[in-house]
Amino acid sequence: SYTMLEPRMKKVYGAYYKELYYTPERRVLDPKIQELISLAASLVAKCDGCVDGHMKKALELGATKEEISETICIAAAINAAAIIDQTDKAAARLNLNHFPNAATAATGSQKQ
Repeated sequence: SYTMLEPRMKKVYGAYYKELYYTPERRVLDPKIQELISLAASLVAKCDGCVDGHMKKALELGATKEEISETICIAAAINAAAIIDQTDKAAARLNLNHFPNAATAATGSQKQ
């Protein structure tokens, strides 16, 4: 919780956030694109307050419903890929291969 951070850490976080979002002379990305990226990251991070804030800001900056939809789909795809990556690693650690491809099945190297 932000309310549980020591004042000095709030200051560090606040300075970082201000530099990233509120220093236009240092900005490289278009603000709307930055908000869409932030929205996708917030969705993957499962940060409700972040999703609300970045969705609102993206819309204020002119994001269309199609851009919001594509952003949500990108976040969903990244989350799905993360699940596949995690389970690939688990399968390798546990020596599992539930659905071997034809080449693996032909060599008889399939596992449970």
